[in-house]
Amino acid sequence: MEAMTDKREVRTWLTDMDGVLVHEEHAIPGAADFLRRLQELDLGFLVLTNNSIYTPRDLRARLQASGIDVPEDAIWTSALATAQFLNDQRPNGSAYVLGEAGLTTALHDVGYIMSSREPDYVVLGETRTYSFEAITKAIRLIAAGSRFIATNPDPSGPSTDGLLPATGAIAALITRATGVEPYYVGKPNPLMMRSALNRIQAHSETTVMIGDRMDTDIVSGLEAGLRTILVLTGSTSAAQVARHPFVPTRVVDSIADVVPLVDEFAARD
Repeated sequence: MEAMTDKREVRTWLTDMDGVLVHEEHAIPGAADFLRRLQELDLGFLVLTNNSIYTPRDLRARLQASGIDVPEDAIWTSALATAQFLNDQRPNGSAYVLGEAGLTTALHDVGYIMSSREPDYVVLGETRTYSFEAITKAIRLIAAGSRFIATNPDPSGPSTDGLLPATGAIAALITRATGVEPYYVGKPNPLMMRSALNRIQAHSETTVMIGDRMDTDIVSGLEAGLRTILVLTGSTSAAQVARHPFVPTRVVDSIADVVPLVDEFAARD
């Protein structure tokens, strides 16, 4: 669609996962070719996801089952970004966590202690087993002074049976009970993009973000100073793009259309 008029070289690529590379556990045509070409050209890249349930090892296995090979260290989740943020803010702190292995493992790996006794933070992430007891405990801890962090603001997520309440929905419940808003680390917070850039020592001027959602992927990439590409294989349709007050650098039908751009914008001798 639109011409990519900015001809600066692209040394690093960031890409969302669901809706860009995979859809309901199936690889989107062109995804494997895109990642293979990045590796052939030795270009830095990260696959980003707001999903905090899984560890990078889990996600790599899920992608492999779809026919997509991504190194474990090339996957960046909202759980990892949250753990890094908390470690930067208060090293070796404590947290009461509503979440699964992806989040608890990330926090353990930066030296955090899981505790329900006056924790520094209540950290809310994705889980399939939100319990009334755990939510009540979180509410009471926040009311008593613990700081409120959430991995991402997504209100719902897909399942084979329909929508499931996600982090943003549970955060709204807790906020309504306590009057305390969480700090969201994941997209659309540009902090997620900046932490990803730092992870691979990349620069915003030579990085492109690929996503399927205008309200998370594209806006966070834009606010972090990246060029952005919207693919139409996920949440945002072509008709919806014009409704937003900002535009991506380029709109394409799918990740397959990005493969030739990798060569076109690669570093030139």
